[in-house]
Amino acid sequence: MSKPLLRVTIISQEKQLETVEAEQVTATTSEGEITVLPGHIPLFARLETGELRYQKGAETSTFVVSKGFLDVGPDAHVTVLVDIAVDAREISVDKAEAAIKAAHETMAQSVDRHELMMAEASLRLALLEIKVAQKTKRAARI
Repeated sequence: MSKPLLRVTIISQEKQLETVEAEQVTATTSEGEITVLPGHIPLFARLETGELRYQKGAETSTFVVSKGFLDVGPDAHVTVLVDIAVDAREISVDKAEAAIKAAHETMAQSVDRHELMMAEASLRLALLEIKVAQKTKRAARI
């Protein structure tokens, strides 16, 4: 008998990035990190900027996601709605470093509160992308 699976759909502002079957999904919510397994009760949670991981067998896939929402339906369907989602396999460290530099420059020069908040969010996301890229690179070497 096969193991029950979740159907995971990741959607950013730009497009639906992925729909896969997985044994579990782990994400950072406003209440802390959670892992959703098949049979989980329905849940709607606010996501924080962080890692979203899903696992099937020995394979784990990682996305860097911005703030958004996670919806666990009664039918084992997990929907992730975020502004930005980047597959760890597609992270460009050069682009992330350029985003960090641009965010620092904006934060040093701007007095506009909204612009500062956007720069801070961009900085957090870029730092997380570099962290995930380094961690993924290490895992690939093992």
